[in-house]
Amino acid sequence: MIPQNFEEWKICIEQKCGIPLTRQFAEQRLAIYKNEKLPETQRFIARYGADHLQHIIAWFTRVVEEKKNELSV
Repeated sequence: MIPQNFEEWKICIEQKCGIPLTRQFAEQRLAIYKNEKLPETQRFIARYGADHLQHIIAWFTRVVEEKKNELSV
């Protein structure tokens, strides 16, 4: 099942995969997914499509922004 929204994706990453969505992790993934020349990003696009890649980028960006806001509160 491919997550269709942020909440589904977050459950998939954190609960099913057991990966904490930290700001550092999100920034590392963004550095990869924003570079379409990288083999990992090319494999992602081949498997899930460019539209889903844009969703993933948006969701990781949202995590980064939420973590920034947590620090400023």
